[in-house]
Amino acid sequence: MMEEIYDRSLEGKITKEDALKLVDANHFQLFDTADRLRQEIVGDEVSFVANRNIDITDHCIIGCAFCSFRDNIGYEMTTEEILESIKEAVEVKASEICLFGGVMPHMTVDFYCDLFSSIKEEYNIELHSLSPVEVYHAAKASNVTTREALTSFRDAGLDTLTGASAEILVDSVREKLCPNKVSTQEWVDIITEAHQLGIPSTSTIMYGSIETWEDRIDHLMILRDIQRETGGFTELVPMTFLGKNNLMGQESSGASGLDDLKLHAMARVILGRDIPNIQASWIKIGTRMAQMALCCGANDLGGTMMEDLISIAAGSSHGEYLSREEMHTLIKDIGRIPVERTTQYERVN
Repeated sequence: MMEEIYDRSLEGKITKEDALKLVDANHFQLFDTADRLRQEIVGDEVSFVANRNIDITDHCIIGCAFCSFRDNIGYEMTTEEILESIKEAVEVKASEICLFGGVMPHMTVDFYCDLFSSIKEEYNIELHSLSPVEVYHAAKASNVTTREALTSFRDAGLDTLTGASAEILVDSVREKLCPNKVSTQEWVDIITEAHQLGIPSTSTIMYGSIETWEDRIDHLMILRDIQRETGGFTELVPMTFLGKNNLMGQESSGASGLDDLKLHAMARVILGRDIPNIQASWIKIGTRMAQMALCCGANDLGGTMMEDLISIAAGSSHGEYLSREEMHTLIKDIGRIPVERTTQYERVN
């Protein structure tokens, strides 16, 4: 069975039925198949990006059941404070700035454009920011279409969009997790518009809350369909659900370590050559489990981060920062080759 799955993955012919069979397959055979696919598709290099995460505010009107970040501290950064944080990242030669935060009524298209322009006037650095839900609400607050909003963001200096706010792209699940966010179709439409406008994005999946394996597979199939249409995804970032300090944590204890590995392996098999880069997020699952995920289909270790207030608020205890040297050590310790990259997977010399 696994030899057939291996071949069908490389040919881009994995079906939902194939994937459902893998849920109950021998775990070690699945992991081995995913690792062989990883080696065939991307080789033995493990990439990472030197970046800084900047969470600009924890105020938010959305109110997701899985969120631990909303009003956890109670703050909103000024443009000057954001620029100072970016300066610190530039000083250690980071190539990417990730801007995240809650959604508020005053965060219009002009708000973000002014911020992006201010950053680009000061620094030549990759700006990775906004998710479809932020695009949607900014466009709505500004009485423009999401396409018009995305065009303005691109022209103001946004380089890449985040694939956040996807959670699970199944509306029956979203109704319980994030009823005030965009629908599955709205998320797909905004991501597709961004790609069509020349704005690449990451893709994500948040697993381990209340969804089923079938929901996870449907989600991955949707991402594959988008990628085949646009080619705009740079990577998949699986994000395990963290249940501390949020309502959803009362219903779910999160994914097991086995499910963490299985999700990365299933993603490799389903996405095949379509989305060749699969990240093992060390800040979500820890460095040791990330090393294991790199042996079960993943090929990227994510970012050095410098900070991730969102994960920490939700109970992550895996630290806020990994230096380049620590990244190299983690990768070499599993017999792989470390390579620093940009947001869009270009090599950093």
